[in-house]
Amino acid sequence: MALGLEAAGLSCIALNEINHSAAETLRINRPNWNVIEGDIKNVSFPELKGKVDVITGGFPCQAFSYAGKKLGFQDARGTLFYEFARIVKETMPAICIGENVRGLLSHEKGNTLKGMISILDEIGYRVLEPQVLKAIYYNTPQKRERLVIVGIRKDINAQFYYPKPNLNEILTLRDALKKGKLYPTNVPKSDGAKYPARKKEILDMVPPGGYWRDLPLKIQKEYMLESFYLGGGKTGMARRISWSEPSLTLTCSPAQKQTERCHPDETRPFTVREYARIQTFPDEWQFAGSTTEQYKQIGNAVPVNLGKAIGQSITSFLDSYKKQNKQHSQHSFASSSKDASPVYI
Repeated sequence: MALGLEAAGLSCIALNEINHSAAETLRINRPNWNVIEGDIKNVSFPELKGKVDVITGGFPCQAFSYAGKKLGFQDARGTLFYEFARIVKETMPAICIGENVRGLLSHEKGNTLKGMISILDEIGYRVLEPQVLKAIYYNTPQKRERLVIVGIRKDINAQFYYPKPNLNEILTLRDALKKGKLYPTNVPKSDGAKYPARKKEILDMVPPGGYWRDLPLKIQKEYMLESFYLGGGKTGMARRISWSEPSLTLTCSPAQKQTERCHPDETRPFTVREYARIQTFPDEWQFAGSTTEQYKQIGNAVPVNLGKAIGQSITSFLDSYKKQNKQHSQHSFASSSKDASPVYI
């Protein structure tokens, strides 16, 4: 997300990251970014009140106590969403952006999301209808979905528009890994996970674009075990991606049985650099830590190009706000030019 926002013209004031390897990755690639490593509970930014345009954050779907009334800010203590809201309240940016998995819409029958919205409302933000953005419509060769929550400070009349999807062109795995529209070269070589011998033998039988139902019946039962007799398509199991389709959503573990992502030609999981390409990271972006840690960082990320699309919507909103409020000088709202870029945490 941070890299996408940068590509859209925003300047980073601070980034918080609790995972050491992920924090090291940020430092290696952007030594000018202020990377604050550690638990967000121990971080605060009161000195930035009125000096930051955007706060962004990703937080897990934590259940709140919701008993038929609006959930209050203090009620959310102990959750990561509370920390996100606390920093928004401390700094009072023009806009705050939360991103999450699609499942947040139905988590606790929708009450978790309702609670989050009521908290942002309480601290002074008008929350737009959350939208699920599908990465395949934003120059990303992957069927990944992210729920985006947008809060606009209540004194601001400017309109925010979610990025418009491009429904006319869907990028494929070939676009990700081969020289072409997305990248000027084929994907660089890198380390990657491997399958156990028997699993490789089984996946050797799966054609590109296929999955466990393409196996002989006896092998289906061996591979699927009790899952064979359960309902549901389970289309991610023993799944080999074809060159002519987008990748399914990447996970933090490339060889996980429930969410298989096998290379189209070679019977192996995608490598680290292939993972990064599918998430639209630039080839020069390096990842710190063990191979397992690198997969985790990439699998947890918002696709860079999706982050850029969101960032472009943010800068358009801030441009509009600036034009409407030229008489106010206490905020550095801005255009996407280098000498006046909007700032975010």
